[in-house]
Amino acid sequence: MSISVSASVSESGREISMEQAQEGMVLAQALNDASGAVLLAQGATLTAANLTALRRRNVERCHVVMEAEPDPAAQAHAEQERVRRLERLAVLFRATPPDSAGAELLALLQRYRQGGAA
Repeated sequence: MSISVSASVSESGREISMEQAQEGMVLAQALNDASGAVLLAQGATLTAANLTALRRRNVERCHVVMEAEPDPAAQAHAEQERVRRLERLAVLFRATPPDSAGAELLALLQRYRQGGAA
């Protein structure tokens, strides 16, 4: 399935890869699928759920509104959320033997949660 970013160019936005997209970013352009249906409207705020859905649909790039300065409170919140999710993984996999498939899954999930490629 081919996913594209709508044709209108926003002067206040920049194109980024989905790997760079983060929760809380605002779309500068609508995201459309190959048939022209809107997946997310211009001005939509990216959430963890829609980032997951867009990645599952193989969306590769999007245009986001550029901020003059990163919001320290939002960055702190994102970091706290990342740490919370890693801690939750540790709890869920606490009884997993080190040389098992579960340990491999844990390592993949930890890399994913830290923003690395799985």
